Amino acid sequence: MASSSNRGGGYYVAAPYRSREGLTTRQGTGSEEIQLRIDPMHADLDGEISDLRTQVRQLKSVASEIESEAKNQNEFINQLQMTLIKAQAGVKNNMRKLNKSIIQSGSSHVLHVVLFALFCLLLVYLWSKFSRR
Repeated sequence: MASSSNRGGGYYVAAPYRSREGLTTRQGTGSEEIQLRIDPMHADLDGEISDLRTQVRQLKSVASEIESEAKNQNEFINQLQMTLIKAQAGVKNNMRKLNKSIIQSGSSHVLHVVLFALFCLLLVYLWSKFSRR
Protein backbone atom coordinates (compact mmCIF):
# COMPACT_ATOMS: atom_id res chain seq x y z
CA MET A 1 0.00 0.00 0.00
CA ALA A 2 1.08 3.56 -0.65
CA SER A 3 0.32 4.67 2.87
CA SER A 4 3.54 3.23 4.14
CA SER A 5 5.73 3.71 1.10
CA ASN A 6 8.08 6.62 0.55
CA ARG A 7 8.28 8.62 -2.61
CA GLY A 8 11.43 10.22 -3.89
CA GLY A 9 11.24 13.22 -1.52
CA GLY A 10 11.25 11.18 1.66
CA TYR A 11 7.72 12.07 2.82
CA TYR A 12 4.58 9.98 3.20
CA VAL A 13 1.93 10.52 0.57
CA ALA A 14 -1.25 8.93 1.89
CA ALA A 15 -0.70 8.77 5.63
CA PRO A 16 -2.31 12.19 6.30
CA TYR A 17 -5.43 11.10 4.37
CA ARG A 18 -6.05 7.90 6.30
CA SER A 19 -9.11 8.49 8.47
CA ARG A 20 -10.71 5.10 9.34
CA GLU A 21 -9.88 1.44 9.47
CA GLY A 22 -11.86 0.57 6.35
CA LEU A 23 -10.36 3.27 4.15
CA THR A 24 -7.05 2.74 2.45
CA THR A 25 -5.34 4.75 -0.23
CA ARG A 26 -3.35 3.92 -3.28
CA GLN A 27 -1.51 6.07 -5.72
CA GLY A 28 -3.49 7.36 -8.69
CA THR A 29 -2.27 8.12 -12.15
CA GLY A 30 -1.54 11.81 -11.47
CA SER A 31 0.88 13.17 -8.91
CA GLU A 32 -1.88 14.70 -6.73
CA GLU A 33 -4.59 12.05 -7.18
CA ILE A 34 -5.54 9.67 -4.41
CA GLN A 35 -7.90 6.75 -4.83
CA LEU A 36 -9.89 5.40 -1.92
CA ARG A 37 -10.88 1.78 -1.57
CA ILE A 38 -13.62 1.00 0.94
CA ASP A 39 -13.24 -2.28 2.79
CA PRO A 40 -16.64 -4.05 2.71
CA MET A 41 -16.20 -5.24 6.29
CA HIS A 42 -16.28 -1.66 7.54
CA ALA A 43 -19.03 -0.45 5.20
CA ASP A 44 -21.24 1.15 7.85
CA LEU A 45 -21.00 4.46 6.05
CA ASP A 46 -24.73 4.62 5.24
CA GLY A 47 -25.55 4.93 8.93
CA GLU A 48 -22.93 7.59 9.39
CA ILE A 49 -24.18 9.48 6.35
CA SER A 50 -27.75 9.47 7.68
CA ASP A 51 -26.45 10.65 11.07
CA LEU A 52 -24.58 13.46 9.34
CA ARG A 53 -27.72 14.41 7.41
CA THR A 54 -29.66 14.56 10.67
CA GLN A 55 -26.99 16.76 12.22
CA VAL A 56 -26.97 19.03 9.15
CA ARG A 57 -30.77 19.42 9.42
CA GLN A 58 -30.43 20.29 13.10
CA LEU A 59 -27.71 22.83 12.32
CA LYS A 60 -29.87 24.36 9.61
CA SER A 61 -32.78 24.75 12.03
CA VAL A 62 -30.50 26.29 14.66
CA ALA A 63 -29.05 28.64 12.05
CA SER A 64 -32.53 29.72 10.93
CA GLU A 65 -33.55 30.34 14.56
CA ILE A 66 -30.41 32.41 15.09
CA GLU A 67 -31.17 34.36 11.93
CA SER A 68 -34.75 35.11 12.98
CA GLU A 69 -33.60 36.13 16.48
CA ALA A 70 -30.96 38.43 14.98
CA LYS A 71 -33.61 40.03 12.75
CA ASN A 72 -35.93 40.56 15.71
CA GLN A 73 -33.18 42.11 17.77
CA ASN A 74 -32.15 44.38 14.88
CA GLU A 75 -35.74 45.59 14.55
CA PHE A 76 -35.88 46.22 18.29
CA ILE A 77 -32.61 48.17 18.18
CA ASN A 78 -33.91 50.24 15.27
CA GLN A 79 -37.07 51.06 17.24
CA LEU A 80 -34.97 52.05 20.26
CA GLN A 81 -32.82 54.28 18.08
CA MET A 82 -35.90 56.01 16.67
CA THR A 83 -37.29 56.50 20.19
CA LEU A 84 -33.95 57.93 21.33
CA ILE A 85 -33.82 60.31 18.38
CA LYS A 86 -37.34 61.53 19.16
CA ALA A 87 -36.49 61.98 22.84
CA GLN A 88 -33.33 63.92 21.97
CA ALA A 89 -35.34 66.17 19.65
CA GLY A 90 -37.90 66.80 22.42
CA VAL A 91 -35.20 67.65 24.97
CA LYS A 92 -33.47 69.94 22.49
CA ASN A 93 -36.76 71.70 21.76
CA ASN A 94 -37.52 72.17 25.47
CA MET A 95 -34.01 73.49 26.15
CA ARG A 96 -34.46 75.99 23.32
CA LYS A 97 -37.78 77.13 24.84
CA LEU A 98 -36.24 77.46 28.32
CA ASN A 99 -33.33 79.48 27.02
CA LYS A 100 -35.70 81.70 25.10
CA SER A 101 -37.86 82.34 28.17
CA ILE A 102 -34.79 83.10 30.32
CA ILE A 103 -33.54 85.59 27.79
CA GLN A 104 -36.97 87.23 27.51
CA SER A 105 -37.38 87.54 31.26
CA GLY A 106 -33.95 89.15 31.53
CA SER A 107 -31.98 89.22 34.75
CA SER A 108 -34.99 89.89 36.95
CA HIS A 109 -34.84 86.34 38.27
CA VAL A 110 -31.41 87.07 39.80
CA LEU A 111 -32.92 90.09 41.56
CA HIS A 112 -35.74 87.93 42.89
CA VAL A 113 -33.29 85.36 44.26
CA VAL A 114 -31.22 88.07 45.99
CA LEU A 115 -34.33 89.64 47.54
CA PHE A 116 -35.52 86.25 48.74
CA ALA A 117 -32.13 85.53 50.35
CA LEU A 118 -32.17 88.93 52.11
CA PHE A 119 -35.69 88.30 53.34
CA CYS A 120 -34.67 84.88 54.74
CA LEU A 121 -31.66 86.42 56.51
CA LEU A 122 -33.90 89.12 57.97
CA LEU A 123 -36.31 86.47 59.26
CA VAL A 124 -33.47 84.49 60.87
CA TYR A 125 -32.09 87.67 62.46
CA LEU A 126 -35.47 88.70 63.86
CA TRP A 127 -36.19 85.17 65.10
CA SER A 128 -32.83 84.97 66.91
CA LYS A 129 -33.34 88.49 68.38
CA PHE A 130 -36.82 87.74 69.78
CA SER A 131 -36.05 84.22 70.92
CA ARG A 132 -33.40 85.49 73.41
CA ARG A 133 -35.95 87.45 75.38
